[in-house]
Amino acid sequence: MGEKRRIGLLTSGGDAGGMNAVIRTVTRYAIYNNLEVYGFYEGFKGLINNDFKVLDLNAVGGIIDRGGTILYSARSERFKCREGQKEAISNLK
Repeated sequence: MGEKRRIGLLTSGGDAGGMNAVIRTVTRYAIYNNLEVYGFYEGFKGLINNDFKVLDLNAVGGIIDRGGTILYSARSERFKCREGQKEAISNLK
């Protein structure tokens, strides 16, 4: 059996209704399909800073009724430049 497959989730820009519901649904679906889920805090900023949390069923339980996003949301000026994108790519490896 090979290395376990992984996916990353982030929320970027401004908050919108239903973001936690999407995080919960994607996380549950991924886990039930044998994927590891990483949630990056504060959008692309978390991707650049390698600031993440492994999401499991406990992490996403009871979040549907909460406002905002459990991963927080932010805009990232650094991600707009090539160096920031390279940092993010490096962290994904």
